[in-house]
Amino acid sequence: MTQPEKAIRMVGVNKWYGAYHALRDIDLEVAPGEKLVLCGPSGSGKSTLIRCLNRLESHQAGKIVIDGVELTDDVKSIEEVRREVGMVFQQFNLFPHLSVLDNCTLAPLNVRKTPKAEARDLALTYLERVRIVEHADKYPSQLSGGQQQRVAIARALCMKPKIMLFDEPTSALDPEMVQEVLDCMVELAREGMTMLAVTHEMGFARQVADRVVFLDQGQIVEIAAPEAFFGAPRHERAKAFLQRILH
Repeated sequence: MTQPEKAIRMVGVNKWYGAYHALRDIDLEVAPGEKLVLCGPSGSGKSTLIRCLNRLESHQAGKIVIDGVELTDDVKSIEEVRREVGMVFQQFNLFPHLSVLDNCTLAPLNVRKTPKAEARDLALTYLERVRIVEHADKYPSQLSGGQQQRVAIARALCMKPKIMLFDEPTSALDPEMVQEVLDCMVELAREGMTMLAVTHEMGFARQVADRVVFLDQGQIVEIAAPEAFFGAPRHERAKAFLQRILH
């Protein structure tokens, strides 16, 4: 099978919640290995866009193709895409009754049918990578928010995804815990992972993003390299947004 040219392709994507038009004619292409940061005011459609990429939300018009597979209502296509796309949420979504290690081995065992010993080794490898392996036998309630979010990142990586989606991964954290999660994401980015992150952490965007995508009222208003976006945004809405968050 030839490698698809784009990791993600969105063409004319629209999404409604009843009468509310959440995404309007979204066109976006992401190359393998590219890092995009999605930003914009609250309610601009950022989280909806990212959730459409693994069918946590369904789009009603347009086309979404992930790693060569078109996302439709077909369960097989959804499962195929979800195997290749890792997602880290604002809330950590860890299973409270499972240890850190068991949280990480669950999907490889059940979805990828990875042998138990291999799944355990894989989990320990990724827990070490996010610097939390010493807590492998603890339960989520015994960890800080930053630690739980690092476990959530390790858990997603245990499925060996080609693409990682982050939906405001630091916004539920205390300020002193934000950096430890961002450091994990920076490391991932440096290793060449294809990444889309919804975040208000503009320092992270400057450091990591190949492009910044600015949304407002369900539309992509501006796409630019970080230095251009932060240094000289072209649209008034982007200027107003940056003035609010940078001052």
